[in-house]
Amino acid sequence: MTATGDVNSAAGTLYVVATPIGNLEDISARALRVLSEVALIAAEDTRHSARLMQHFGIATPLAACHEHNERDEGSRFIKRLLAGEDVALISDAGTPLISDPGYHLVRHCRAAGIRVVPVPGACALIAALCAAGLPSDRFIFEGFLPAKQTARRARLEELKLEPRTLIFYEAPHRILDSLEDMSAVFGSDRPALLGRELTKTFETLKGLPLGAMHAWVASDDNQQRGECVVTVGGRQAPDSDAAVDANAQRVLNLLLGELPVKRAAALASEITGVRKNLLYQLALQKKNSGE
Repeated sequence: MTATGDVNSAAGTLYVVATPIGNLEDISARALRVLSEVALIAAEDTRHSARLMQHFGIATPLAACHEHNERDEGSRFIKRLLAGEDVALISDAGTPLISDPGYHLVRHCRAAGIRVVPVPGACALIAALCAAGLPSDRFIFEGFLPAKQTARRARLEELKLEPRTLIFYEAPHRILDSLEDMSAVFGSDRPALLGRELTKTFETLKGLPLGAMHAWVASDDNQQRGECVVTVGGRQAPDSDAAVDANAQRVLNLLLGELPVKRAAALASEITGVRKNLLYQLALQKKNSGE
């Protein structure tokens, strides 16, 4: 909404509508009603969305909404909304704004006091997560990794110690390279699930450690086609790590910056009261892993 949170009662409503990611049965009755009733549908690709509308017998006009024209505060969408008409925003598949255009349009609408209403539905990252068998109580969505290997590995290094489940989107022509880099950075034994062509005829849901996953995809060209979601287990703390409280770890880390492993562990034990043996093993793990 506006800076004061006021709604412009004379304006129409922007509906952010999720559409199927593959299986057309996944569209909701509410989404079909909204798409039929609005004055205009803002679509990522009008040619692609026209086929979807035709399938469901929806005759609402379509207009392209892409990264360039959605940035314009005076766009045709904003003008029509301010004139009192309702508009629906859709992407090519799934929930708009999730690695798709729409953020700027939604932001401009809220700034102008135009009501924004979500119409939830299919989302590839949630579909993959709920079938992955990995912890789902806490997770992070990273979208697409950088296309170039140097930048991609640098981003993965930043995520190496992340304890939450990680979710990535990846293009088919980069899936092998990304899996190779994930295996190299996170470790070949890190559990993962590849969700490919979700809800479609040739859907794949394959769970393997990252090293084995890379080898499996490399051996089957069919697994290098279609849109991919890679779900990766977060970093699990070693037993010795979990047994040492945060304060003792902080003391040990400070001493390791100045002293050899054995001396750092002995001093940390004297300061914190934690067993020297435990601190020594933890210090060795930290040194060997480069933490």
